[in-house]
Amino acid sequence: MPHDDLPSAIIYTDGGCNPNPGPGGWAAILRLPDADRELSGSEAEATNNRMELRAALEALRALPCSHRVELYTDSRYLQRGVTEWLPGWIANRFRVQDREIKNRDLWEPLARELERHQITWRWTKGHAGDPWNERADQLARAAIPAKSLPLDDKNAVHVLTAAAYLGRARKGGWGVILSYRTHRKSLSGAEKATSANRMHLRAAIEGLRAIQRPLPIHIYTASDYLINGAITWVKGWAANGWVTKDGKDVSNRDLWEELAALDARLKPAWHVVSSESMPEPMVEAKRIATEAAKA
Repeated sequence: MPHDDLPSAIIYTDGGCNPNPGPGGWAAILRLPDADRELSGSEAEATNNRMELRAALEALRALPCSHRVELYTDSRYLQRGVTEWLPGWIANRFRVQDREIKNRDLWEPLARELERHQITWRWTKGHAGDPWNERADQLARAAIPAKSLPLDDKNAVHVLTAAAYLGRARKGGWGVILSYRTHRKSLSGAEKATSANRMHLRAAIEGLRAIQRPLPIHIYTASDYLINGAITWVKGWAANGWVTKDGKDVSNRDLWEELAALDARLKPAWHVVSSESMPEPMVEAKRIATEAAKA
């Protein structure tokens, strides 16, 4: 069938993990002439790149026949993969330097979908106000499977952190609940001319600094910035002289260095918590952080 005669579809995709790598979710919105359709799914262990790729693959698979497609993604990995790298991968049987490419199990079927459809790839900046991209992001986040939290570990100290930020005043607050068996302690504070990210960092730092005994530690946060930084980014930043891959100075370096030292010494287990389903001590940490910011 000539491309001009193909039915049309506009697709918005998104995917991600929390933390990265970790439990992942993907989503796609198919805008078809007769109706819109939403798809989503998850994997227990994945990466951001894998979930972005999975979203595009599942969206194209969902089209029952060949279509003329405009596909919007905020993933440079996906965009560059299909527009730059894929021909070479196909020619080399999905191997690079005698190694199988990452996510081959998704790239191979995606290559077949590219033959089935006439696709124009559009890159859109994430979180820039596009309502369809924002909706895909919401669906992907909602699809991420929640891991059970080890709050019943009686042999460990639990550090539940939260932050609050008043944008107009540029004032922030942080709150921490420390819990060990039947003991509970609360900490909080505030700073001017700050940011929400700095307050999440400060909460983690102050919570860890307060631990005096050599015990196992679980630390909890609702901040993607904090959890991904602590688990994934900070080692690379430190090795690269606290400069990002883009050649820019790492934001909040002073706090990241302090947190990195505490993390190396105390070796806490990090846990991300949905802001919509925080356990009671974390709700309390959020309350005292908000009070501190408003004081």
